[in-house]
Amino acid sequence: MRESESLFLDVRGLRYHVRRWPPRSGDAGAPKLFLLHGWMDVSASFQFMVDALEGDWDVYAPDWRGYGLTEWAKADAYWFADYIADLEALLERFQGETAVNLVGHSLGGNVASLYAGIRPQRVAKLVNLEGFGLAPTRPEQAPRRYARWLDELRERPRLRPYKDFAELASRLRSSNPRLDPEKASFLARHWGREEGGGVVLRSDPAHKIVNPVLYREEEARACWRQVSAPVLWVDAADSDILKRLGLSAAQQAERRALFSSLTYVKIDAAGHMLHHDQPAELARLIEGFIRG
Repeated sequence: MRESESLFLDVRGLRYHVRRWPPRSGDAGAPKLFLLHGWMDVSASFQFMVDALEGDWDVYAPDWRGYGLTEWAKADAYWFADYIADLEALLERFQGETAVNLVGHSLGGNVASLYAGIRPQRVAKLVNLEGFGLAPTRPEQAPRRYARWLDELRERPRLRPYKDFAELASRLRSSNPRLDPEKASFLARHWGREEGGGVVLRSDPAHKIVNPVLYREEEARACWRQVSAPVLWVDAADSDILKRLGLSAAQQAERRALFSSLTYVKIDAAGHMLHHDQPAELARLIEGFIRG
């Protein structure tokens, strides 16, 4: 397993954690690759895919605010725009003004895709792993959404406790039967932390509070149209995320068509966590795309 190191820095008032897998050669000029994890996930989740990379990459993967080893937000809820601002601050720190290679999964894919349209000159290649966006909304949904947000602020969500890391690993395998015991145990140790005699996820429960601002598909589309970088869009053949998000395959295809230069690939024998299920195939696709 490829060794990583932990970097800590101040990002917009929070102590941020960035996991780095240095280039095997030690070459300070090795090309950089930035990996952005999804909702209720952590940076270490990319370990299996990083292990499968054949090239000499300098890999950086932040824990988003409120996840992993990064400090929790100093507000009572999380706002999507903060991820975009955090990403820009991190890229300025580690990449300067040079265009970057971005890989984002799920939430991270959505952040990366918006950022690539907001700052098109900053992104060289973009890989979107099941980052579809959300279902369209209507203005008349706003009153109920705001009411739900207020209710959840009053009755704040909690995360389920586990007896130990073994129980958490077992829970991960029940959710994804493709995970072998070794991978599940590794993930449990990074997703969980000991607390009160048990284990809880390394995530701020406030991430489960609904966003009071409705998803504005038209604004997302405007950003996607501005993406100038080549895009590799990867879906998993056995993923149920489209159904869970309330999106049809036709809606997804329509969104892909908004990107000016896009390659679409579907990976077999993989669910939504395709970087766990098919890490070698995913690494092969990413390396071929970025080098190509």
